[in-house]
Amino acid sequence: MIPEGSFAPSVIENRMQSVGLALEELLVTAQKQDCLTVGIYESAKLLNADPDTVVLCVLAADGEDDVALQIHFTLLQSFCCDSGITILRVSGVQRLQQLLGAVDANRNQEESGDFHCMLVTNPQADHCRLQEVGIYCQESRRLNQWVPQLILQER
Repeated sequence: MIPEGSFAPSVIENRMQSVGLALEELLVTAQKQDCLTVGIYESAKLLNADPDTVVLCVLAADGEDDVALQIHFTLLQSFCCDSGITILRVSGVQRLQQLLGAVDANRNQEESGDFHCMLVTNPQADHCRLQEVGIYCQESRRLNQWVPQLILQER
């Protein structure tokens, strides 16, 4: 008989990598379909105006000690939780910039550099990648991880 925990690290790693790829595909697709809001301020405006259209909130930070950012995250998490919006915290801001940053060259540097909060809005919500990310978040909450976390791999 194989000990229960012997394969757990590799299985968990593979699962997180799979969900990370799903999240990347979801964000790129949402951006192409104009269903992605990027930036803390822009996200807060959307949540205030039309929270029912938001299906996923992604909060990204790489271990930053920015107190103001953490306060924004706390407020956004609270609002999303109260509104039934799935929340996911990710590490890998540079990866997000690689994926999403070069698409809109018309925005100024300050706007295009704020990848700390992203909202996916898609009333159809049939995207299989959204479902995969949502299941990961549900499973994480069942394991008492109130805000699921994910590490995006650099490429």
